[in-house]
Amino acid sequence: MGRNDVRGKVPPLSGGIGISHLRVYTSKAPDGLPGGCPHMHFVSTETYYILSGRGSVQILSYRGFQEVPLEPGKLVWFTPGVIHRLINGDGQLELLVIMPNAGLPEAGDHVLTFPPHILADEELYYRFASLATAEGHVYASDEEAAFRRRDLAVEGFNDLRRRMEREGSAAITDFYRQAIPLVVSKAGRWRDIWERNVTELTQRAEEYLDAIGRGEGGYLQRGWVYTLPPPGEERRFGFCGWLSPYTLEGVLSEKAEF
Repeated sequence: MGRNDVRGKVPPLSGGIGISHLRVYTSKAPDGLPGGCPHMHFVSTETYYILSGRGSVQILSYRGFQEVPLEPGKLVWFTPGVIHRLINGDGQLELLVIMPNAGLPEAGDHVLTFPPHILADEELYYRFASLATAEGHVYASDEEAAFRRRDLAVEGFNDLRRRMEREGSAAITDFYRQAIPLVVSKAGRWRDIWERNVTELTQRAEEYLDAIGRGEGGYLQRGWVYTLPPPGEERRFGFCGWLSPYTLEGVLSEKAEF
């Protein structure tokens, strides 16, 4: 098969994941800790692979508060509902952020830990959260806006932490109760993205298994190699730091030959 025979849609990354390179913010929040914006996800498990630097990720869940140390080579992940906040301990913390359901985080699979009066007002919440539109984008328009959003979420995070110390899990239950209405309208769009980027891969694997079960291997002739270029120097103001997402479209490898 020659290069010109390869056509059609470039397949999603393995497992339908998305990958970004993250340099965690070094500026200090109002509580004196440098780092990112506390938030949680509704559908996607988030994974950190630590590239360099040291720090921690602060966690709020039904089990209470905990702080997980981060160091080069460590792998940390947390499931939906876990509120997390990155702390840049030495100012050098960089990591790969790996997310399943590619496209969902960018489509608003998250909520920030703003104080309750902001969570209770959808228009007010999105004014601070996305700083753009009610789509709830991850990226802020500039540094000032990013840190204003971060500082407000840290305020809410620390208030929630103190409430949990006094009230236990009832405090985080109240947070979930306020958070869910903020994303209900997104569920249909999330499902479309999930079906396009994840279930398609599952269906394809089933087709391969069925073919092998019949002793057929014609689909193997369609195999090819794809690459993603480095994310480059252009960075965006994300929740936790300066983000450089990998372009998910991919390109054919220039070195691949059959």
